[in-house]
Amino acid sequence: MIDQGLERRSAAVTEMPDELRHDVRLLGKLLGQVLAEQGGEDLLADVERLRKAVIAARRGEISADVITEMVAGWEIERAVAVARAFTCYFHLANLAEEHYRIRTLRERDAEGRVQRESLAQAVHELGHERVTELLEGLELHPVLTAHPTEARRRAVVTAIQRISGQLTEYNAPGRGASERAESKRRMLEEIDTLWRTAQLRSTKLDPLDEVRTAMAAFDETLFRMVPQVYRSLDAALDERTGTRPPLARPFIRYGSWIGGDRDGNPNVTSKVTRETIQIQSEHVLTALETACTRIARTLTESAQFAPCSPALKTALATAVDAHPDVVSELATRSPREPHRQWLLFAGARIAATRRRDADLAYRSPAELLADLRLAQESLAASAPRQAYGELQHLIWQVETFGFHLAELEVRQHSQVHAAALEELRAGGELSERTEEVLATIRVIGWIQERFGVTACSRYVVSFTRSAEDIAAVYELARHALGDRAPVLDVVPLFESGQDLANSPLVLSGMLDIPEVQRRLADTGRRMEIMLGYSDSAKELGPAAATLRLYEAQEELTTWAAEHDVQLRMFHGRGGALGRGGGPANRAVLAQAPGSVAGRFKVTEQGEVIFARYGHIAIARRHLEQVANAVLLASSPTVGARTATAAERFRGLAEQVATASEQAYRALTEAPGFPEWFGLVSPLEEIGTLRLGSRPARRGLGAPRSLDDLRAIPWVFAWAQTRVNLPGWYGLGTGLAAVDSLDELRAAYAEWPLFNVMLDNAEMSLAKTDRSIAKRYLALGGREDFAQQVMEEYDRTRELVLRVTGHTRLLENRKVLSRAVQLRDPYVDALSHLQLRALRALRTETLSDQERDRLSTLLLLSVNGVAAGLQNTG
Repeated sequence: MIDQGLERRSAAVTEMPDELRHDVRLLGKLLGQVLAEQGGEDLLADVERLRKAVIAARRGEISADVITEMVAGWEIERAVAVARAFTCYFHLANLAEEHYRIRTLRERDAEGRVQRESLAQAVHELGHERVTELLEGLELHPVLTAHPTEARRRAVVTAIQRISGQLTEYNAPGRGASERAESKRRMLEEIDTLWRTAQLRSTKLDPLDEVRTAMAAFDETLFRMVPQVYRSLDAALDERTGTRPPLARPFIRYGSWIGGDRDGNPNVTSKVTRETIQIQSEHVLTALETACTRIARTLTESAQFAPCSPALKTALATAVDAHPDVVSELATRSPREPHRQWLLFAGARIAATRRRDADLAYRSPAELLADLRLAQESLAASAPRQAYGELQHLIWQVETFGFHLAELEVRQHSQVHAAALEELRAGGELSERTEEVLATIRVIGWIQERFGVTACSRYVVSFTRSAEDIAAVYELARHALGDRAPVLDVVPLFESGQDLANSPLVLSGMLDIPEVQRRLADTGRRMEIMLGYSDSAKELGPAAATLRLYEAQEELTTWAAEHDVQLRMFHGRGGALGRGGGPANRAVLAQAPGSVAGRFKVTEQGEVIFARYGHIAIARRHLEQVANAVLLASSPTVGARTATAAERFRGLAEQVATASEQAYRALTEAPGFPEWFGLVSPLEEIGTLRLGSRPARRGLGAPRSLDDLRAIPWVFAWAQTRVNLPGWYGLGTGLAAVDSLDELRAAYAEWPLFNVMLDNAEMSLAKTDRSIAKRYLALGGREDFAQQVMEEYDRTRELVLRVTGHTRLLENRKVLSRAVQLRDPYVDALSHLQLRALRALRTETLSDQERDRLSTLLLLSVNGVAAGLQNTG
């Protein structure tokens, strides 16, 4: 096994592309220079000593006990400095890999071939006619959430972005020696800043901090990227894109729970929700104003060569009458340039909308779109490229983001509603929590009055057990605003295994609710439900949850057809594999036939937001891959193929689900397991990392059962231990319950769901380190639990490899395999530092000062391991 591990690592180093190797070495060398300058040559020497030791341990040349002794011999301050150094290294290594990925995407694009998993590939496979049909109902709805799985501070993220900019400049073709030297100097300066920047937050985030963090993704990426995706589809449908009316219609709609999700988070109030939509509006209106003004300044076509239409001429005259000072000034600055005047006037009106200047402001996005289309129609007659180029991008941006940027969704627990109604029905003085429920509904009404119904109408009810939980929200709305109650689409969230099984009955009950009946009539019988991946996986285990969710989707799809309802399923998938994460496009293709039907809504959360939307090229690729999968999954051919496979392997799936769930529950529901988990992992300490505004658990004190613990810290803590248990535990027992290896292999080859389930488990197993994991598990003093976990790991690893036919984990995923194998030794270094701190905190009598210093070391190592593994919760 040692020889195979060494061979795999050597192969990974050999496989590393030259460009990536160059960037990693350059950034690593600059970091080393900073360490020597700021911490002294002895710090750099200690970092190197630990680095070489963990590599030697992986090769079997030294015992891991030698590393334990080395780390234990350092003063806490030195251990903290070494942990910071390895954390900085991971940030830089991740940056180098991101740059390599971007280069690869651009090189593939330059080849001129149809790219795999692109919109062009979907058009090529399905045909223009079929894609055009699907476009009528196509909808991709990512929903940003504030779940605290981004371990990096915003200051750290921005420092990395500045380093990224300098690395881009350094590697740009045609750069002179002096220019490269300057870029290198700037990189060194920014790496120095990264080293000096505190990795840990000193204060806890509040919900509006989370809102502003998400706005950075919009400002830097989303706003500019979305029209590029539409343009890509338009070009695939007809290469004359930009010279004719667009064939692609906007199909992306962003949503957000940030500032609206109050389930278990008392920090999200009605005031926060109100401020959130105002912040969103400020950002999108600023972006629209900037884009409109920029485009206007390029429309220098003279009326002689691009005469304006009679309709535009009339509109300009009307504008002069209504706002003579504004329009006259524009006419003076842009004489005989009517299209420029009109777009500058539109920009001035957007600015007035942002300032809330009622006299000049647009009352709705529809008014702005009418003005933009007026200019477009005028230009189309004489300057079609100007009509359908950048101006079309602006139109797409308005259609996608409106004046609210993203639909703000509210979520609350069903028990909160039940308690509020009990108070209201009883009469008397209302509690603060009930008043807050009513205030939230009033804020939804205010948002709809100002920004329209589409800005905020969805109200998600977590832990929906019956139709009464849905009816409760409508009754509360009547209490809050009477006849002026806002338009609400109340969305049931089904999370537990029992709730998933009961979901069709709940939906049937919802059809009897008058408000639901009215919404169905108004929306063409559209209804939305949400499926919770995180809590179902925490309750049932990863394999059983995956298969039960698929079964529920099949039943819900049948129910929708029987009741003539267009059902959209909202997938509450986490970022990490233990919370339903994984490649989004493959997840779409693995859905039950008929459950997609051209519509896909999914949560995007935590570190996933920055991983997917941190750079335009990567964001565009991500959305194209998901849109490609939605189109293909909506194809009758693909659906029929998936349905045939699901039917063939239904019995096999039931065997796997039942056995895996039994194995998972046998561990997680055993007496003493929650306490043991708290001892072997940094669970308690993760709660002090100040990752987000949401409390880490429901209630106070140590968790008495998994029900007390949220899914995020559950997954995050297991990742830190290098066990990654939520991503694979129980699967081995489930696979072993099936007698025929050939049938398992056939299911892996023919059934997308089974294929994705095993591939995701394989990825999670690859990020598990057996030797490090054993050291964590030993801290709990329960050899029975530790043995149970490791036996299931060995069983799962062996059977996953046998079913997939791989000789090693991730054998068929070279890029991911290389990333995991090259990072593993450096993650080992941080794990040894974390183990030192965790062991002392769990077993030694410490002074308050010693405990604080060890906690700092522990939290720094947690931050670094998260960066190294590139996922948290």
